[in-house]
Amino acid sequence: MRLRAHPAVRRHALALALLPLLGGVASAEGARKAAIFPAELNDPTLAYGRKPAPADQKRLGLVTDVLKAQLTEKAGIESVDLAPQAEEIRKESPLYKCNGCASPIAKALGAELAVTAFADKGSNQLFNLVVTISEAESGKVVRQGQVTIRANTDDDWSHAARWIVKNRLLAEPLPGRS
Repeated sequence: MRLRAHPAVRRHALALALLPLLGGVASAEGARKAAIFPAELNDPTLAYGRKPAPADQKRLGLVTDVLKAQLTEKAGIESVDLAPQAEEIRKESPLYKCNGCASPIAKALGAELAVTAFADKGSNQLFNLVVTISEAESGKVVRQGQVTIRANTDDDWSHAARWIVKNRLLAEPLPGRS
């Protein structure tokens, strides 16, 4: 008979094993530091310069909050305060289009990792959520995940963020791949 570890034990062991992929083993001072930038929206139906609908803005905030909570809880990552670089973030936004500008901003904030997320909205009932974790020093992408959701509620957006953390950012790599 083959014994299997409890799922919580496997998740904990997996998170510990993947910490080096997310910027190294935790230092003596505490958790790894990451600049977790606010989730952004790519909605081609919006005219240039218009802001997303209030419901979408709220959902982007939910995604950001879920990412911070999940990465803190499951990977021991500490989110740094983005306020000192708020003007630079505003100037470079949207970060998903800035060709790697998030890493230097994260480095300036004293973070080891840059976490960006954006929702690519195809319609009111379809969106893709993409999350990327990069090294602040080099800009090298260390993890990335994407999910397509065919619904549009607060719970759907939050679920998408949790799913990416669990199944892409902190999942075991496929054999022969990282």
